[in-house]
Amino acid sequence: MKTVIRCAVGCAIPALLVAVYALVTTSAPSPFYPPIGDIGQRFRELWVFEYVGSDVVPSLRNMAVGFALAVAVGLGSGVVMGRVRVVGDLLLPLVTFGRSIPPITLIPPLVLVLGIGDASKIAIVAFGCVFPVCLATIDGMRQTDDGLLDASRSMGLSRAMTLRKVYLPSAMPSIFGGVQVAVQLALVLMIASEMVAAYRGLGFITMQAQLSFDARTVWAGIVLLALIGFALHLLFLLVQRHVLAWHIGLRAQSSSK
Repeated sequence: MKTVIRCAVGCAIPALLVAVYALVTTSAPSPFYPPIGDIGQRFRELWVFEYVGSDVVPSLRNMAVGFALAVAVGLGSGVVMGRVRVVGDLLLPLVTFGRSIPPITLIPPLVLVLGIGDASKIAIVAFGCVFPVCLATIDGMRQTDDGLLDASRSMGLSRAMTLRKVYLPSAMPSIFGGVQVAVQLALVLMIASEMVAAYRGLGFITMQAQLSFDARTVWAGIVLLALIGFALHLLFLLVQRHVLAWHIGLRAQSSSK
């Protein structure tokens, strides 16, 4: 019952905002705030038919490839740096310095080196997303309970088995925290890179519409990006609940006591 109430409240607020927007745009028309019907019509024209294959799919593909590279590199390097203290102490300042660089500022040099094609888009997403995953992995690895490590040694587990059975499961909650940040960054960086230098993509279409004062297309692009972000959030929650079912269960038991 509580879940139903939370869902109803969560849906009521966006519905109220849409109703207010519809009322305002109907009573006081503005070229910058088109009616919802016009936005919906433009949404269908652009994203349901015309630009799906040429712009939506390439944008999502670049984001997915860059995100996958970031997770692979961040997880691998984080495991090594968290497991081998000397390596972590040597490389952690470099990782911290790289994280302090705003990824968007690297778009111009990456475009100069890699061009305005897909490679620069993938690179900027990968660069921006790798640091949250890496740092979260390091933190999770170093917070592994000493009692679990003592138990693994007493059972005679090898280093590989200890990593797979003790370190990684213990670090997973922290790793998923970093991955969640990376998911949010991936969408932002994908759009930003396409707005700065591209010949196709969601960001490119939205920026071109803004330059030509096409408010309907701008708002249609915003709606699509909001839907993509919401879908990514739901997908992340599904994966998290599946992988961390044991952790969620333990938290529920501890909170009920």
